[in-house]
Amino acid sequence: MNPSSIRADPPLRPEFEYPVSALAPAANADLVRAPRSLIQQWLHHDGVRKVLILVVLAFAWEMAGRWQDNELLLPTFSATMSAMWSDLANGQLPARMVTSLSVLLQGYVLGVMLAFFLTTFAISTRLGRDVLSTLTSMFNPLPAIALLPLALMWFGLGTASLLFVLVHSVMWPLALNTFSGFQSVPQTLRMAGQNYGLRGLPFVWAILIPAALPSIVSGLKVGWAFAWRTLIAAEMVFGASSGQGGLGWYIFQHRNELETAQVFAGLVMVVLLGLLVENLVFRTVERLTVRRWGTQQ
Repeated sequence: MNPSSIRADPPLRPEFEYPVSALAPAANADLVRAPRSLIQQWLHHDGVRKVLILVVLAFAWEMAGRWQDNELLLPTFSATMSAMWSDLANGQLPARMVTSLSVLLQGYVLGVMLAFFLTTFAISTRLGRDVLSTLTSMFNPLPAIALLPLALMWFGLGTASLLFVLVHSVMWPLALNTFSGFQSVPQTLRMAGQNYGLRGLPFVWAILIPAALPSIVSGLKVGWAFAWRTLIAAEMVFGASSGQGGLGWYIFQHRNELETAQVFAGLVMVVLLGLLVENLVFRTVERLTVRRWGTQQ
């Protein structure tokens, strides 16, 4: 090919100008600029939508209870709320809630601490990875409530047995989520931390934990849910054995007395506490950390 035949400059493409009205008609522009109505503003809020869902569920429950017309099998929503308000006023439910939450927080904190220790060991050495992989494969599929008879033989009736099963329910899912988050940290961030001379625990705290925080928060939520359900089930067993406990014993006691409205009141309180922790604690942590940092939408 003759070099002289090659054009030095590429051909110029013709330019076109489009009026704004052709791209966005005036009617559509007015719709875009139109302010939202008050109802649209309310529906745009997450809390309002969730409250509406709860109202619909409560209405369906009330209608199902009235249709069943058997307070022993399915009390109405209004009867359940009346029983719950009565036990809140006389102090029975608050005392049970304090008992359950105090034990739950102790077991949850212990499980979180052990999970982070095991995950830090796993991310630092090959032996630690083998230990974490082996232990999670063995114990994560094992239901925590299945260890309760063993805990009763080892620790007897008391808080120690509850803490044992709670640590088991929190530790393994949190360790798996945290380790998965650590492994997904980009290599560039790892190299940046190493260039600053970070090694061992400072490297984990300064580089790995902020980068893997979405996975860690997810593991914390899963661990909380597992611990909460394990505690209620364990307290029902402890209630049958020792006659004391928290919300689980409250449910068990009223079930024996055939007070179904109080049983549903205890279940509603368990659900409400779970919703409060999810929407007030974990949502606040996510808003102040991962969403503010742009690592999660």
